[in-house]
Amino acid sequence: MRVEIWTDIACPWCYVGSARFRQGLAAFAHRDQVEVVHRSFELNPQAENGDVPIIEAVAAQYGRTREQQVAREEQAAAMAEAMGLGYRAGGRVFGNTFDVHRLLHFARTRDAQARLMDIAFRINFAEERSIYDRETLVHAAVEAGLDAKEVRDVLDDPDAYAEEVRADERLAAELGANGVPFFVLDRRYGVSGVQSPEAFTRALEQAWADRPTV
Repeated sequence: MRVEIWTDIACPWCYVGSARFRQGLAAFAHRDQVEVVHRSFELNPQAENGDVPIIEAVAAQYGRTREQQVAREEQAAAMAEAMGLGYRAGGRVFGNTFDVHRLLHFARTRDAQARLMDIAFRINFAEERSIYDRETLVHAAVEAGLDAKEVRDVLDDPDAYAEEVRADERLAAELGANGVPFFVLDRRYGVSGVQSPEAFTRALEQAWADRPTV
């Protein structure tokens, strides 16, 4: 069985939701027969890298007050901490995640996609270092087991894995996803948002029971 997960590194709910999915998967009896594929989704393709604080940038993007966005950050922090994840609320900067997604596609060719995803989430949310900084991203990829020169070559070529990112985003639109995290089980069941680990386990069990048999 294949589970495809659309996420964006900039999304705190993806950070929490991915951890909850892993916990739900761990409780699934057939977990060793599940292939997990991470798909790309940009919450703000027009975002520019810089030093704009995340609170102000996201509040402006979604038409919220600063107080409303702070409350959402605090909610995400509480959910992350409940899962044992580090989360430093409000200190991140706003940026464009396209290069991160390109590198995640490259990492998949080296069987390092999940490791790089976890490291990127950790850097962004627990350590509040800028994952949009090139050298930080290179170091994250090396920590995930990738070759530094190959990583730099990918980042230096704006076309490298760009179509793979766009293809993921087109597929998300075709499947009706307009936000993340979004989980698709065997292209037959969709689960959106930050669900409980138990809900993920139930979804996996249903998809497994309903899978086609030869």
